[in-house]
Amino acid sequence: MKYAVSAPQAELLREIAAASEAMRIPPARSQTAWALEQRGLVKRTWRGSGQVAVVTADGRYFLKHGRHPQQLRAEKERLEGDSAQAALAPAGGAELVSRLKSASGRKITVADPGPKTRGRWRAAYYDALHHGHVPDGHKVRWNGRQRGECVFILVDEEAEKAAQPPPVPTVDVPEVLDRPHPLVVATRKALGRSQSPVDTRGRAEVIPLRVSRPLADRALRVAHALLTEAESRSHSVETQTDLQDCEAVHTLAITIRGHAFPLVLTERTTKVPHEPTPQELRQQERNPWTRLPKYDEEFNGRLAIGAPAKSRYQHSYSYSDGARWTLESRLGLLLQDLERLAAEAERRDQEQERLEAERQLRWYAALAQARQQQIEQHRSKTLIEQVGAWQQAAGIRAFCQAARVRADGTPVPAEEAAWLEWAEKYAAQLDPLQHQLHTPPDPPAKREVLRELSKVDTYAYRWPFDADGRWTLVEDEPADELA
Repeated sequence: MKYAVSAPQAELLREIAAASEAMRIPPARSQTAWALEQRGLVKRTWRGSGQVAVVTADGRYFLKHGRHPQQLRAEKERLEGDSAQAALAPAGGAELVSRLKSASGRKITVADPGPKTRGRWRAAYYDALHHGHVPDGHKVRWNGRQRGECVFILVDEEAEKAAQPPPVPTVDVPEVLDRPHPLVVATRKALGRSQSPVDTRGRAEVIPLRVSRPLADRALRVAHALLTEAESRSHSVETQTDLQDCEAVHTLAITIRGHAFPLVLTERTTKVPHEPTPQELRQQERNPWTRLPKYDEEFNGRLAIGAPAKSRYQHSYSYSDGARWTLESRLGLLLQDLERLAAEAERRDQEQERLEAERQLRWYAALAQARQQQIEQHRSKTLIEQVGAWQQAAGIRAFCQAARVRADGTPVPAEEAAWLEWAEKYAAQLDPLQHQLHTPPDPPAKREVLRELSKVDTYAYRWPFDADGRWTLVEDEPADELA
């Protein structure tokens, strides 16, 4: 439970205590009343369409003594057990370090100890610190010297140092460009001698800028430093032209591991009240319904660099001048962000390639299984047809034999004899055992048949069967392993 009370809460508590009956709580102060109720200082309830509150005994005690009664009780209980807790504290620095070594995470937390207990832990800490009980390459950290919980941690300095992220390399921005980057040269040529605000975002083969003229030279020096550093790290720098909303959009991109990150240098703007021009005032006099803008955007001298608006990386990387730093000091962080994004994109690409390879293997496995199923169905159908033909031939022969037995030795009429002779020849034609048996040839591997059997899109990847239904992709034979 929280015991501290803010000034607005204390004021509301005094008003509720001074009221002769339940005080109605204004809606604007309902949150304050809720906080007092959570501390047990007031009770609230609904009356009509609003809330009312009365002070509790704990609330009156708080107003009289300035402290929460439960806080006093907790403090009293803590002090009563102080001697017993102090006896459990380490006797010296060696014992403290021994406990830390065996503790989980080499960390010990003592929950809000009393004065004696805190003193014993403090003495053990200083004994370990000044009498050589801390192992070499380690140190003991202690938080909570005066109040609150005490936390002791045995820290491995080498491991801690190794876990620290490497420092971000700085990018030096020259004061004067002796040998400017080729893109900087092209941009300078495009700017000419005009003193109007610079906006080269609509031009190809130059650095996209949108800055005031006084800031153009600094922007070009920043761009030179960034592009030169990127190329020194084996990254490529190039201008790109994309089609966006049926218009050509020119950008500058740093390509890392095959992933291009567009950049644009801009000067931030500030909203200022719009001052109507004489022309706008005359227009408004002629047409009172004319609406003038409330604000104008003015350059404020803060240079920024980041992804262009509406690009896929719009909110992924962006740095600018701040109150305590300049953009020049953030170029190393920008390159670090780009390299991190490139590494993440490469991992995603590799994962997509792995998933795609697995999908392809499953696809070929499904086709191989469907092809085997097609062959089995074709062979079983042929076998069933042969068995049926054999049984039919046997039945015809039995029929002919029964017809002759029926004659009981008397000559069979010529017409019947001719019919029985033809029937026996037909039975011989039907009987597959009259010829040598062999495996039937495999059926053609048709896409529509295998689609029904495999339930996959048979046009997703390269077709693995030739005209005779043989598997042709030797490199994809592992499909049999997945089947």
